[in-house]
Amino acid sequence: MYANDRASQGLGMRVLETRPGYARLAMLVREDMLNGHSSCHGGFIFSLADSAFAFSCNSHGGVVVAAAASIDFLAPAQGGDELIATAVERWRSKRNGVYEVTVANQRGETIALFRGRSHQVREP
Repeated sequence: MYANDRASQGLGMRVLETRPGYARLAMLVREDMLNGHSSCHGGFIFSLADSAFAFSCNSHGGVVVAAAASIDFLAPAQGGDELIATAVERWRSKRNGVYEVTVANQRGETIALFRGRSHQVREP
């Protein structure tokens, strides 16, 4: 999936680990990702969490897309921070799933909490 994911590649995301129902991705906060307050724009943090969610919910095969997602920003990320998004499957049925993603910085401080609901559009 990563080989065809130009968005994640373009933002410099790296897949650290995947297994069924789980994914861990990393992204360095670049200077061009900073907002007017000199902290990481929330859209980039959301994108990292969303990509981890995507890799986690697609880890069983088939084609799975987001049906809904929300995020709580808890602390700012700064330029040069290495963000790690860890996605964990909390519930899955034949077509739907619920996933939680924690985004932390290199010091282990939680930056954001993301929750996504998936929908399978094509069988494995």
